[in-house]
Amino acid sequence: MKWQGRRGSSNVEDRRGMGGKAVLGGGIGGVGLIFVLIFTLLGGDPSQLLGTVSNEPYQETEQDEELAQFVSVVLADTEDVWTEVFEEEGMVYEEPVLVLFSGSVDSACGTATAAVGPFYCPGDRKLYIDLSFYQELQNQFQAPGDFAMAYVVAHEVGHHVQTLLGTSQKVHAMRDRVSQEEYNRYSVMLELQADYYAGVWAHHAQDMNLLEEGDVEEALTAASAVGDDTIQKRSQGYAVPDSFTHGTSEQRKKWFYRGFESGTLKNGDTFNARDL
Repeated sequence: MKWQGRRGSSNVEDRRGMGGKAVLGGGIGGVGLIFVLIFTLLGGDPSQLLGTVSNEPYQETEQDEELAQFVSVVLADTEDVWTEVFEEEGMVYEEPVLVLFSGSVDSACGTATAAVGPFYCPGDRKLYIDLSFYQELQNQFQAPGDFAMAYVVAHEVGHHVQTLLGTSQKVHAMRDRVSQEEYNRYSVMLELQADYYAGVWAHHAQDMNLLEEGDVEEALTAASAVGDDTIQKRSQGYAVPDSFTHGTSEQRKKWFYRGFESGTLKNGDTFNARDL
């Protein structure tokens, strides 16, 4: 992605090195980390996964500095795109804040560690990212490339779009009214729609001549890598569809690409789609 020397967002809050009051613990281990990612990666609620552990001092590396600049530029691009898309629909886009943290962080959704992965908290309308996730994306999930990380940011912004449109609130209100299995299905629809919105952003980024060869493939690889079936098979050797909360690898790729082809809010109604 062409990002060097371009405008970064002013809506970035740097809390690296500050930590949180309590962080995820409980002897997670490798398999536990995968489980947490299943539950919270790219849009979950970290408030349900709390524990206590001390924080280590943070020292910014050159790579961290570059990544911070990169996600700031991506956030700025999402601001431009969604402001335009909302205007076309007669609405006003309210820009979210992106919080950079290291180790652990306090949010309106609770206190979480980097183990939960990037997440969006509707309570304060902020995106939270520990930049160490970039290494996880490359090494653990085999999804390298800057546009893979751009997809992650765009997906979380997609959850913000859902909050502004009232979609997230409707889904979360069902939590105590339906079975866990049924709620999981609604959660999958919510996540796939956020993938669709990430694709909408990528469509406009391409129109702005910001994409480079292989960028879309990087995003699709990342979307596939964080599919519920792929993560579960990696962690336990088999998948349990009724427990899916984010969608399969194929579904995530499908809806991202559908948004990429469309470029509009239309065609992204996963809740009434005949086939996810």
